[in-house]
Amino acid sequence: MSHDTEWTPRIWQGCNFPAFMRLLWKNSYAVGLPYLYMPLVMTTTSVINSALQFVQESWYGSKLEQVKLTHDPLFIIGHWRTGTTLLHELLAQDPAFTYPNTYHCFAPHHFLLTESLAERFLRWMLPSRRPMDNMPVGWSRPQEDEFALCMLGQPSPYLTIAFPNHPPQDQAALDLDGLPPRQRQAWKRAFLRFLQRVSYRDPRRLILKSPTHTCRIPTLLELFPQAQFLHIVRNPYVIYASTMKLWQSLYQTHGLQTPTFAGLEEYVLSTFSHLYRRLQATRSLVPSHNFCEVRYEHLIANPLSTMQRVYDELRLGDFPSVRPRLEAYWQSQSGYQTNRFEPLDQGLRDKLRRHWGEVIAAYGYEE
Repeated sequence: MSHDTEWTPRIWQGCNFPAFMRLLWKNSYAVGLPYLYMPLVMTTTSVINSALQFVQESWYGSKLEQVKLTHDPLFIIGHWRTGTTLLHELLAQDPAFTYPNTYHCFAPHHFLLTESLAERFLRWMLPSRRPMDNMPVGWSRPQEDEFALCMLGQPSPYLTIAFPNHPPQDQAALDLDGLPPRQRQAWKRAFLRFLQRVSYRDPRRLILKSPTHTCRIPTLLELFPQAQFLHIVRNPYVIYASTMKLWQSLYQTHGLQTPTFAGLEEYVLSTFSHLYRRLQATRSLVPSHNFCEVRYEHLIANPLSTMQRVYDELRLGDFPSVRPRLEAYWQSQSGYQTNRFEPLDQGLRDKLRRHWGEVIAAYGYEE
């Protein structure tokens, strides 16, 4: 095991006590033998998180509930491994925007109290790079808010990561419509409360990114009627191999079982199809001036012209003033190497065409 993997905490250490107990109970406490020590560690940290949550909520009181977001958020959406993280990082260079960072998402119960301490004393806990794609990691870097929802005890498909040998969990939470009404309302409350706390810390407009939000446009518009959506697409043949590696890496790094990866291919195939069916069925709910779509291939080839088009279509502000920051960020990433995968064999390519043919054709990725 590498040093980075050895010292990387499991994400579940960010849960409070009720959330972690619920996760164990839902999975019949089926922790793998090599991981039996982890629930002891995580139970301890969950109790600490609950205590710190009580202190934070008591300290700030009703001020947190009274926070109003200055603008409805901009949501970056798209399938996993399409470049949503890159877009998040690019938009984070604009001083007009803020975002949930890694510490907010993995310590959502008490980050207002403890973030400055984490930046000073807990940097050693994070690997320098993400295991699935070598992107830089840091407490202050933009992060997926879906992880915060997991830590807050809300239903999420990401809970599958904890017990990867069980059937995929909380699939109804992918688009939220399948949740019972009370549970859906609880999800909305938890999401809004988290964003209020992020906005209390920094009131600028929020840029939010999570592939799961691609399926949640109706619910997100209920919360934020003027929300904007930036959708990124990528060659599905590349997405397949990269998404397989994503889940394999997360299961190995953050799972509480030794993963067998049984059924993973079917899960990737079906989730991709569901995500794009859902997007096509709901994107018309968004006014055209609040929806922009870009291609990963165009973004990589012409980052500045692509970002200028995003700014123009969504009316995000003065692009010329932001351009030098984007140029500096892009230059800082000049040594980054994307993952390289073996070419897919013909049988697998034919299988992807059978399952994803409509999406491949719709976005012009036919060979």
